Amino acid sequence: MSLVKQIRVGKKRTITIPKSVAERLGIKEGTVLELRVEDNKIILVPVRDAITLSLRGEKFAKITLRELEEESIKQQRGYINGES
Repeated sequence: MSLVKQIRVGKKRTITIPKSVAERLGIKEGTVLELRVEDNKIILVPVRDAITLSLRGEKFAKITLRELEEESIKQQRGYINGES
């Protein structure tokens, strides 16, 4: 579903993200956005950190804490032994 809003550029070229857009995308104060310019378009994309993704991101796998710890140890041992 597309959402289109018109906004005005303010002093020092600032823009305000409309509340409906911010809520839809989970943008809050302190959220980091990636700004890209493509074909004369400005594209803003929220950058999600690992904690935000773990709490609010789409779940695509299930792993127990024990499995996570075992994989972490396995990865660390491989790194120490020079394996990639």
